[in-house]
Amino acid sequence: MNAFDVVLLAAVLVLAVVVIGAVLVGIRTMRRMGAAPAPEDPAFIAEKDRQEQSLAALRTAADEANSTIDVAKSAAAAARTEAAAAKAEAKAARAEARRVLDDARAEADTVLERAHKQAEADAEQLRTAARRSGEREVAVLAATTREQAAEVERRAARMDERERMHTEEVERFAERERQLTAAKAALATREAALAQREAELTESEELRRRELERVAGLTADSARLELVDAIETQAKREAALLVRDIESDARNTAEQRARHIVVDAIQRVASEQTAESVVSVLHLPGDEMKGRIIGREGRNIRAFESVTGVNLIIDDTPEAVLLSCFDPVRREVGRVTLEKLVLDGRIHPHRIEEVYDLARQEVEQLCLRAAEDALVEVGITEIHPELVTLLGRLRYRTSYGQNVLKHLVETAHIAGIMAAELRLDVPIIKRSAFLHDIGKALTHEVEGSHAIIGADLARKYGEHEDVVHAIEAHHNEVPPQTIEAVLTQASDACSGGRPGARRESLEAYVKRLERIEEIAAGKLGVDKVFAMQAGREIRVMVKPDDVDDIGAAVLARDVAKQIEEELTYPGQIRVTVVRESRVTEIAR
Repeated sequence: MNAFDVVLLAAVLVLAVVVIGAVLVGIRTMRRMGAAPAPEDPAFIAEKDRQEQSLAALRTAADEANSTIDVAKSAAAAARTEAAAAKAEAKAARAEARRVLDDARAEADTVLERAHKQAEADAEQLRTAARRSGEREVAVLAATTREQAAEVERRAARMDERERMHTEEVERFAERERQLTAAKAALATREAALAQREAELTESEELRRRELERVAGLTADSARLELVDAIETQAKREAALLVRDIESDARNTAEQRARHIVVDAIQRVASEQTAESVVSVLHLPGDEMKGRIIGREGRNIRAFESVTGVNLIIDDTPEAVLLSCFDPVRREVGRVTLEKLVLDGRIHPHRIEEVYDLARQEVEQLCLRAAEDALVEVGITEIHPELVTLLGRLRYRTSYGQNVLKHLVETAHIAGIMAAELRLDVPIIKRSAFLHDIGKALTHEVEGSHAIIGADLARKYGEHEDVVHAIEAHHNEVPPQTIEAVLTQASDACSGGRPGARRESLEAYVKRLERIEEIAAGKLGVDKVFAMQAGREIRVMVKPDDVDDIGAAVLARDVAKQIEEELTYPGQIRVTVVRESRVTEIAR
């Protein structure tokens, strides 16, 4: 019995109790009516009517209860029908579930049987593969064993052959030793014969010398001295004539060829006339900024000079200050620092330190980028990073007003063009020319010539020995021994000696001209000396009675050599010796 049946039974019981109550009330009313007074009593009639109405209402209620009971019965019957249908569905569901379960069991049995068969097949395949692998390994082992046995046999054969060759070598050595012994004996015999013959020749020579002294009337030493003097005088004159002829031929052939190569190299480089120089003057937006730079009681300028290491000169020049420092990189860092401080407007010691760190990093990056650009322009790829850093520092270094880094690039191009014309190794010569002034990055930190310093740096960082020699020999601190060193000297002179490339102070220029004239005037037979073309040519007038034509050629060469040894100058200096003979006669 389900919950719906229980509810329906409870409703039927309640209706039955209500009906029984109504019947009891009706019976009680009928009894009252049987013992009631005569009908003529109005109260009795009214009570009777009321009771009849109540009875009618009870009957109506009983009828409704009966109808409700009927509805409940019909509902119960429907519920029983639905319950029966539900039971039938449940039975059908259980039957379907049993059927599905049976199908699943059958399927599981089928799958299990198939899995057993597959596992057996896989096991059989694995056994077959294992058997084949074992057979292959056995075959490989057998082949390896055979190869090892063959190798052992070959080694044994080589050992036998080596023993045989060793035995033959020993026999050859023994035979050679016997031959050497025989040769030594023969050589000793021959040496004894030669010694005896040499003694005989010495005795014969002594007899011949005595006979010659007797016939000539001179001793051997006196004759030798006269002969040496005559030969020396003749050799000097012939040597001077030969030198003049060789120089003339060289000028007619080599000078024209060299001029063509150098001019072609300079024209193809096509560099600007005057290289840029480092700027040490900073322009200010107004003179009131000078007071802010100095600070209270000079604390800002003292902090700036102590942090940057650059002297700051503030004078009466309107809207400008001067930065002075021997280190061009440090001077540039100071200039950038001061420029940033002026643009920012906040100038105090702590701010100066912050801006200095930023400016130093910025200048280092600019130097590194400039070095990398120069390497790319020249075509050099593999170089030590420390050399790249030193090359970048040359961006702010000048020599006689010429930017050193641009000078290196220009020198490398000129050397490469000349090397290509001469069919030489272009990369190594360009590398030598590009690195020849690397020592100038450290000349203010390390004592010594920049050529020697640069050679030590190149040797330290693994450059080729030809490159190192070209660097140390480009100013003749070391005599040049290779074609790379000679071409490096030539390209350096072409880059620094062309018009407008460099400038020098008036004092150094005047001193150089005076020294050139002193060198030429100090020679014997010189009458007058003139330095011409801004020191690029010197003309020496000689006395014709004291100096002949050959002596003039020797004098020109001596003057040129002494100028090369004593003076430092860009380009080259031409020495011209003029010997003029004048004969005057008076007609009367």
